[in-house]
Amino acid sequence: MDKSYFISQSTSLSLVIIISLIFAVLGVYHSKKYQGINNYLTANRNIGLFSLSTSLVASALGAWILFGPAAAASWGGIGAVIGYSLGTAFPMIFLIYLGKKIRNEFPKGSSLIEFMRKKFGKSLFKLILLMTIFYMFIFLCAEVTAVAVLINYISGTELWITALIVLLATLSYTLYGGLRASIFTDNIQMITIGILLLISVSYIISSSSNEFSFTFVEQKNPQLLSASYVPSYTAGLTFFIAVAATNLFHQGNWQRVYAAKDYKTLKKSLIISFLIIIPIVFFMGFAGMVSFSIDSSNRPDLGFFTLLLKEQTELLSIIIVILGLALTISTVDTLVNAISSLFVVEGKATFNLDKKTNYLKLSKYFIIFLSLITFFIASKGFDILYLFLLADLFCCAFVLTVFYSFYDKGIREKTAYLSIVIGLIGGFLLFPFPDFSKSLLVGILMPKEMFAPFILQSLLFLSFVIATFLPIVILKVKKL
Repeated sequence: MDKSYFISQSTSLSLVIIISLIFAVLGVYHSKKYQGINNYLTANRNIGLFSLSTSLVASALGAWILFGPAAAASWGGIGAVIGYSLGTAFPMIFLIYLGKKIRNEFPKGSSLIEFMRKKFGKSLFKLILLMTIFYMFIFLCAEVTAVAVLINYISGTELWITALIVLLATLSYTLYGGLRASIFTDNIQMITIGILLLISVSYIISSSSNEFSFTFVEQKNPQLLSASYVPSYTAGLTFFIAVAATNLFHQGNWQRVYAAKDYKTLKKSLIISFLIIIPIVFFMGFAGMVSFSIDSSNRPDLGFFTLLLKEQTELLSIIIVILGLALTISTVDTLVNAISSLFVVEGKATFNLDKKTNYLKLSKYFIIFLSLITFFIASKGFDILYLFLLADLFCCAFVLTVFYSFYDKGIREKTAYLSIVIGLIGGFLLFPFPDFSKSLLVGILMPKEMFAPFILQSLLFLSFVIATFLPIVILKVKKL
């Protein structure tokens, strides 16, 4: 075994192939008896409590939880950890109320976009559809890149190999079985994730008992827990707004809202998912704070791995590989089916094609095309966090206008369109450049010296706040 890695490439590659193949075979086998467009889009609307709960959690928790919360915690402190946890889980509570409304108003629907199409005209509907697909595509790239980087970190396996195997395996069963296959494999993946997370958490707590505490973090980096540490509040709010807004546009969540056999099942599943997601994301963030406090030179996004693999045991490395694959595949199959379902449902309204066009078949070609781009991005190992933040900004500009329109029947398309565009422009003006030192407004159009230190240090936070809340101001002013 190469001493610079935790396990050999051959072991790692064998695991990636075997685990991916198991999920692919299970997905295809289960889907054979559940064919047809209703199973592909909404799993025939008869999913029970256990399957729906595990699927909601598995879809929400991707490989990003192994990197994102730990990285955010190292500079945003406890506020970032809380914001990340609540932001990931909050849409579940929101969907309890919106889910009831949308199921009542569109009992035969399968997406949020259908509601928007009926509420507004074609131009705004197409803008919302484009933004939703763009966000989910970025999410897809992020997940495949994350698992490729993880396997590379553990064993040195080239990024493109992992990306190719994961994409081929996931596409093989998701494009065949649709939502039904995705939910079935999510059940198995979530049980696997739960067991492996419990083993990992137990090991970290027992092996780092002296350091794994708030007291230790308080001694080494008191600012991370300080009530007067401003970045903690801004980071917490930033992550809450960004993550919550984007998840509300996740078509995978809306498919599961429709897949529930009844509203009572949906409500219970969403509450259970909320209660499971919060402690998992919180633990990952806290692991990042502890790792950073032990040694500030540790890579922030590798906080969880630094604690778990400090003794370089092969068994723990294998656990990490399987955990990463289960987290990734459960999210990728959700995203693949979500994008495909939008294409099937909205294709007719978006493209003026021949009446005999098979939109299901066309959607599969579209997904394969997006997967090729995803493969290219993942194999290059690009840092797509910045692109993810850009996708978050889009969602923030849309979120309040779109969901406010559920309850205010008086909002017209032109007003909604204007509010979103102004929100986007406002957010873009303050959205930081990749080095986070300036933005279009601060440092380009106007000199930095004209702005207070708080603005210079909080560009990302302010861009999200403006993009989110400016549209509501526009809607209210237009009403006067």
